[in-house]
Amino acid sequence: MEFSWLKTFITAAECENFRRTSEILHVSQPSVTVHIKLLEAELGMSLFLREGRRVKLTAEGRRYLQNAKKLMEVYESGLEDLNAFQQGYHSQLCIGISPLIADTILPSVLKRYVSVHPGVEISIKIIESEDIESAVLNEEVDLGLSCLGSSHSEMMSQLLYKDKVVLVAPHDGLDFEAAPPLDEKEVLLSNYLLTHNHPGYWEDLSKRVKSLYPGVRMMKVSQIHITKRFIAEGLGVSFLPLSTVRRELLEGRLLEVDCYSLDLPDANTYALTKYNHEKQREFLAYLSGYRF
Repeated sequence: MEFSWLKTFITAAECENFRRTSEILHVSQPSVTVHIKLLEAELGMSLFLREGRRVKLTAEGRRYLQNAKKLMEVYESGLEDLNAFQQGYHSQLCIGISPLIADTILPSVLKRYVSVHPGVEISIKIIESEDIESAVLNEEVDLGLSCLGSSHSEMMSQLLYKDKVVLVAPHDGLDFEAAPPLDEKEVLLSNYLLTHNHPGYWEDLSKRVKSLYPGVRMMKVSQIHITKRFIAEGLGVSFLPLSTVRRELLEGRLLEVDCYSLDLPDANTYALTKYNHEKQREFLAYLSGYRF
């Protein structure tokens, strides 16, 4: 049996048209017909019913399709492994990372890690923090870097980093040295408070802000990079992890507001794992020793 026959069969089953199959696979339509006939002869059964220009799977074809897909997955996985070996990789590590972490601490950490461990082939999946636990549990990724910890009995959750949360406002156009400091109460009551851009601390923080300043107006904005853009445009203020706004504060595009009434939380970064295998231990050991 040729794997090219299986690929043709799977494609034809999905699009139900031999002409379209030939276009997708960049082969002639007679070749598609030959592949299907050869596979049917090998299996000793019909896989398709012909209905004019369209084809439909037989009951046997529907049953065999799942096995054909599994065979192709094993074959393609083997090719990927061989290609990785030829490129000098001796192991693979798939990491699920929240968009926030991917946009802040990950690039510098990953750059240094791959220089120290060139034999590890890294693949990155960007996943919302709320979904990383599930991805690790279902073994879609080997390790998760999340803004949320886990208490699941099958999971290991390790706190990697605590990030200071600060109140950020748009630049007021005044000279930094001569202007009076921004007042927490005035800033919060004269602007929209942009909330829920981080999954870890907003539920509690928004309640505490509301209890201190009942007149505060809130607007939910789900992404930090959008929140920063809104603040820069004067649309509101927000409590954000310091690492996400450090550059903007240094360049004077945004201003930090001192908070005297609120005990601000930390924005935490966690490593989530299901197994304590060598490749996970190696990466976590590196992260634990890294100075964020």
